[in-house]
Amino acid sequence: MAMPQIRYEGETALLVVDLQNDFADPAGSLYVRDGEQVIPVANEQVERATSAGSYVVYSQDWHPASTPHFQSEGGPWPVHCVKDSWGSSFHPDLRVEGDAVHKGDQGGDGYSAFSERDLSSGETEPTMLQRLLREHAVERLVICGLATDYCVVETVEDARGLGYDVTVLRDGIRAVDRATGDGERAIQRMLDVGAEVI
Repeated sequence: MAMPQIRYEGETALLVVDLQNDFADPAGSLYVRDGEQVIPVANEQVERATSAGSYVVYSQDWHPASTPHFQSEGGPWPVHCVKDSWGSSFHPDLRVEGDAVHKGDQGGDGYSAFSERDLSSGETEPTMLQRLLREHAVERLVICGLATDYCVVETVEDARGLGYDVTVLRDGIRAVDRATGDGERAIQRMLDVGAEVI
């Protein structure tokens, strides 16, 4: 597979979204079909970014064992990515060389790497991601990871809302597709907010 030729510069960062066992391993509780195929794409981009001296950051779903996000408590999802579990760990084949931002750790939905939404009030609280990007003077994000129609699209929308230029690697994302076409609709949402999808 030909990898996208991304130009990494000082103000460009690579953001790898949720390449965790529960999503990227077929034994995971919320496995995204073909999710493991994202890992070589991510690894290639990590190599390019680090070689260029660019910042690399990762997000992780990091849920408490009890949260209204889970079906057992009325939420939409099976139990997944419980903090410090096998499922929440990065896939062992993923090259991890950078900071990790946890999301969902306060019991909210944690789709976007930038924020967590309280399921009762609907209010959002920021994660540490934007602070880290500011500290590294980041202006542009290259994004890959899982899943296209949830954490990736919401991360992209938040990034654009915060003023970042965004490039999404189409070979480096996969969709849940709970409803047929959700992944393609998510890509259109990214394009609609001004992200580049290559």
